[in-house]
Amino acid sequence: MRILHTVESYLPSRHGMQEVVTQLSEKLVSLGHEVTIATSANANRLSDRINGVKIVSFNVSGNMVLGMRGETDRYQQFLIHSDFDLITNFAAQQWATDLALPVLNKITAKKIFVPTGFSALHLPSYKSYFEKMKDWMKSYDANIFLAQNYRDINFAKENNVPSIEIIPNGADEKEFAGTDFIDIRKQLKLQENSKLILTVGNHTGYKGHREAIEIFRRANISNSALLIIGKVTTGGAPIINLGKSLINLVGLKKTNCSLTCKIKAARFNALNQGKSILVEEMDRTATINAFTQADLFLFPSLLECSPIVLFEALAATTPFLVGDVGNAKEIIEWTGGGEMLPTTIDRYGFSHVRIKESAAILARMMNNKTAIANYSHAGNKAFIEKFTWARIAARYEELYFNLLKSKEVAQ
Repeated sequence: MRILHTVESYLPSRHGMQEVVTQLSEKLVSLGHEVTIATSANANRLSDRINGVKIVSFNVSGNMVLGMRGETDRYQQFLIHSDFDLITNFAAQQWATDLALPVLNKITAKKIFVPTGFSALHLPSYKSYFEKMKDWMKSYDANIFLAQNYRDINFAKENNVPSIEIIPNGADEKEFAGTDFIDIRKQLKLQENSKLILTVGNHTGYKGHREAIEIFRRANISNSALLIIGKVTTGGAPIINLGKSLINLVGLKKTNCSLTCKIKAARFNALNQGKSILVEEMDRTATINAFTQADLFLFPSLLECSPIVLFEALAATTPFLVGDVGNAKEIIEWTGGGEMLPTTIDRYGFSHVRIKESAAILARMMNNKTAIANYSHAGNKAFIEKFTWARIAARYEELYFNLLKSKEVAQ
């Protein structure tokens, strides 16, 4: 099969959506298919082919609501005239999909849409966009959703969108089984027997870092550390806010790093119970070691679709606590790998964990070795059986084959 995947950004950029598309694309290449990525240009990308996947870059930015700039016509002509069997648009509300929507009827390839959540569905500025989305989705040959019950799939059902498929996210079992060992506690200068709680997510302002800090601060856990791994995003404002939160919540008068700098290794020591809060920017190898060596993964994020980091925790045999965000509730039901934190969801669809109750749950979990072991075993077992990227890619391949067969029958 000749497959085109479109996504706003791709390697060497790293984030949740890029990870999904990278894993699926490389796995499909390993199965013998030709996969091309249409994505944003990146000055740090040194080749137009990475691990067998061809990359076609476009100097485009923005989305349909905020405005799009750059090589918009070149990209649309590429979609219309390129000779692919299938074209899959990953994620709404960004140019690589939004420029495809008006020309769907001119694309002869089989067309697949993976909305990944519709994060702006409840925002007034996107009202007209989602009115049109009702018809755009009906122009796709398949719409793939990551959850059985979330805002994007519910939107599709309410508007009688046909061709609904459910294929979840996953993680790479080989990556978590074969990484070079790094002693994370030693690297962070923690005691060998200290309890390690991990959260992973870039400093966007939406990943629940402030909430994680406050939950950890209030939890009755001694000899413990909260490790926050993430990179600074464009603009830097969220990391400044994170720095202020650390000062306010931990009770320090100054930090090891100015608030306007990019925090790579800022350490904040709480004033009681032998607690530490650490903010680190780690490479992938170190991050995987942090996943596998942590006692628990804490994820009070405000906005998600289907959090890949939960599947990575499952792959690492690390239990998790998560807010009611995205399809976290389903992931718990599917895997038994963790617990839900009490959460309030506001009118815009943002999730807010309830701090006091969450702190009590964290303390209970961290002081119960039996519960930790049970969640670890159940979650990893379910992951190996159903949620490796190899298994997920096989489901995409099966759907792609079926779509092409239906095209042959129609002809």
